[in-house]
Amino acid sequence: MIITKVDVFQINNPDNPMWKPVLCRIYTDEGIYGDGEAAMAYGIGSTGAFGMVQDLSRLIIGMDPLDNEVIWNKLYKQTFWGQNGGCVFTAGMSAIDLALWDIRGKFFGVPVYKLLGGKRQDDLRTYASQLQFGWQPSMEAAYTTEDYVKYAKKAVSEGYDCIKIDFFTYKEDGTSYSDTERTTLLPPERLDTIAGRVEAVRNAIGPKVDLIIENHSFLDAQSSVQLGRAIEKYNIFYYEEPNTPDPVTARYISGSLNFPIASGERIYTRWQYAKYFENASLQVIQPDLGTCGGITEVKKIADMAYTYDIAVQIHACGSPISTAAALQIECVIPNFVIHEHHIVNLCDFNKKLCKYDYQPVNGKFKVPKLPGLGNELSDFVINGEKVTIKGDKLFWSM
Repeated sequence: MIITKVDVFQINNPDNPMWKPVLCRIYTDEGIYGDGEAAMAYGIGSTGAFGMVQDLSRLIIGMDPLDNEVIWNKLYKQTFWGQNGGCVFTAGMSAIDLALWDIRGKFFGVPVYKLLGGKRQDDLRTYASQLQFGWQPSMEAAYTTEDYVKYAKKAVSEGYDCIKIDFFTYKEDGTSYSDTERTTLLPPERLDTIAGRVEAVRNAIGPKVDLIIENHSFLDAQSSVQLGRAIEKYNIFYYEEPNTPDPVTARYISGSLNFPIASGERIYTRWQYAKYFENASLQVIQPDLGTCGGITEVKKIADMAYTYDIAVQIHACGSPISTAAALQIECVIPNFVIHEHHIVNLCDFNKKLCKYDYQPVNGKFKVPKLPGLGNELSDFVINGEKVTIKGDKLFWSM
């Protein structure tokens, strides 16, 4: 079996111009195909990921799709920029790797979790993620204390026993906090505002629902420790991305606070993760299968983390392809802690990207049992605009 062509898609969302999923489908001469995703739909960089998947796809035409390790190392070692590459490069590798695992599962007629060693559990604990954007089929700004309480209680009423909120995204007037307003030492009024929001949500959800504090790396070492100390008493499950990922400052932060520190969506490949393992600065890692190097790489990282007693929560903020892939690996690893269900997975535009709409029930997620990843791109994607790579040739089509 060989790879014959690759279709690459960048999907534009008319209702949200900042959400541009980058997806791919790899075809083989035996009629088996696999789907993948470069999980950079949000922020700035989707266009770069779209181009990177195209560039890397040229290198795999004619190769055996079952040789995922051979292909991974070729992309990493023989491309000059692959080694220690940033998120755009590893996102391109990730999209291809996910599609290869999808093909592998379909070839052997089993879900990917069977090929990774077997499913340890089927009902995966799941948390409602990013409630600062509400908890409904469209993303909107939640910026009052009443908003946070309302959406937190809504998620809990649906069966979630864990939620995540970035309380430092919006000011009380609905505008966003600036970089300077979230860094260095915070003035008492600003610190009291954020801590007051956390207190209100904790009181609303009670002591038996876990609360994750999201920071999106907006803070720095000083402000994150300051805020962390102010909210420690509210029983924080873990404290996510307190500053720009760095193993030195991460060690300072984790040594200054009395709850677990999580990070990973901006850390790529096992080489970057190794330093955090060695200095014990993270207690939960959050690699994204769509940016960190795919299943081939993240399984290695999860196994490395296990030797250091570090838990794993896959960062999942993408299409249903990313969700299905995350569930496949999370059900296998012994250090899985919880699955992330991002609000984007409630949105109609995201749902229509794939054939199947998997959603958790009462805060638990079942693992897809179909061969491969367990989901595939919809006709909406496949019949839309794409770039096709066949060897050295590139074709646009509508």
